[in-house]
Amino acid sequence: MVYQFRNVSPATANVMRANKKRNTKPELILRKKLFKKGFRYRIHYNKLPGNPDIVFPAKKVAIFCDGDFWHGKDWEIRQNKIKTNREYWIPKISNNIERDKNVTKKLESRGWNVLRFWESDIKKNINEIITIIERQIKK
Repeated sequence: MVYQFRNVSPATANVMRANKKRNTKPELILRKKLFKKGFRYRIHYNKLPGNPDIVFPAKKVAIFCDGDFWHGKDWEIRQNKIKTNREYWIPKISNNIERDKNVTKKLESRGWNVLRFWESDIKKNINEIITIIERQIKK
């Protein structure tokens, strides 16, 4: 099914469609680093709410690699910088943020430890993120 983007130009709709939901660059960077360190995991785990990007089922750790724009990094500042089609983007990103919060609550209520990392942090601080994940898995 092709999603119909409302209130956006055809060019913008094409750009939005081109954004991948799975196997994004930050996700691949993180997965490769984890695999190289000897960790084995499941990806895009559809048995859990939100389909976490990386899951360690035995340790009940779910990891999400959140895109800075789509998931609202620094949203209070960033939303003021949106110049075009504000009526579309602000509610869209705000809904994504709320959905992420609800998914996290659902997983935590089931006893899962949820880790969320911003794409920019994955690209800049991969070793720190790996350390955080290692600590969580070894608990």
